[in-house]
Amino acid sequence: MSKSVKKDLYEAPDYYLLDELLTDEHKLIRSTAREWVKKEVSPIIEDYAQKAEFPKHLIKGLAEIGAFGPTIPAEYGGAGLDYTAYGILMQEIERGDSGIRSTASVQGSLVMYPIYAYGSEEQRNKYLPKLANGEMMGCFGLTEPDHGSNPGGMVTNIKDAGSHYILNGAKMWISNAPFADIAVVWAKDEAGKIRGMVVERGMRGFSTPETHNKWSLRASATGELVFDNVEIPKENVFPNVSGLKGPLGCLNQARYGIAWGALGAAMDCYDTALRYSKERIQFGKPIGGFQLQQKKLAEMVTEITKGQLLAWRLGVLKSENRATAEQISMAKRNSVEIALDIARNARQMLGGMGITGEYSIMRHMMNLESVVTYEGTHDIHLLITGMDVTGLNAFK
Repeated sequence: MSKSVKKDLYEAPDYYLLDELLTDEHKLIRSTAREWVKKEVSPIIEDYAQKAEFPKHLIKGLAEIGAFGPTIPAEYGGAGLDYTAYGILMQEIERGDSGIRSTASVQGSLVMYPIYAYGSEEQRNKYLPKLANGEMMGCFGLTEPDHGSNPGGMVTNIKDAGSHYILNGAKMWISNAPFADIAVVWAKDEAGKIRGMVVERGMRGFSTPETHNKWSLRASATGELVFDNVEIPKENVFPNVSGLKGPLGCLNQARYGIAWGALGAAMDCYDTALRYSKERIQFGKPIGGFQLQQKKLAEMVTEITKGQLLAWRLGVLKSENRATAEQISMAKRNSVEIALDIARNARQMLGGMGITGEYSIMRHMMNLESVVTYEGTHDIHLLITGMDVTGLNAFK
């Protein structure tokens, strides 16, 4: 494969000069992350995706660019950044690969956030600094084989055994599970209340079989969590939350990151298609000179610009603690929907080259088929918006 193809020439579109809305700190964080992705992710990601293997050596770099829990206060090892900075990091990482961004999202939003928000001071001090620097990796156990969009129906359960709890059940489609040191797990107690807890690798009866044969997120490790009479120390259970609001609060954090992240994938596909359209000659001129190709590019950059404005405004609201779950839901769904459309149109513009690993588009397209489903499916997010504007519940 020629060097010119493998060299990452990415330039981000900024049609409405959104950079003027960012602080110098935001831009510094972005340039650091962008350079890291160009140097460490882009040259190797196609090979890892083809092999269906997670590049574990990237964990150290993700920690160094602040991708693990950037909004967590510095006293616990985080960077104490605002939510726009967090979004920018997710955008840059997913521009490289959705699977790598998933690893960072899970660590920050689904593992570190609940420990910080719902955990005891002891739990925060024990886990957060090691999670922030990548010394320890985590995963998040909510989805079950029979309960995806309806997490409240979960059957994983804990029973009080005096000095500890006994955990039984199984979770499925868990990013990072095969290599995670800890799992934040949600289970029902004997009263039917959902409780969160930290389960540590090495606890007897706890296993994490890997999920194989994926056509999507191939450079991300996915697995199951299986609990067979696992003894959970009482100090591992979160003291400050019970009920579905616990895991849903985590999902809001993750969905927010996806709203920015999926835009990164869209921007990469657009940038690739734009550059190709200027270089690919057919009928004596660059294909970018033909009307139908210009229509595709014009629609791509329009949707990206709308998505950027939506994500930026959401970041401001989130940093001010004013963003609603419904607003986050809208942005997640919109970003992933437009990213999928852009990936598909960009793939068409590249013709047969679009399906090869010489370009990132087909990998993004396959990855986005997972992103449109996890953290709330496209249809579920439509119903969340529908219920918000009508006041009528269509879920039941």
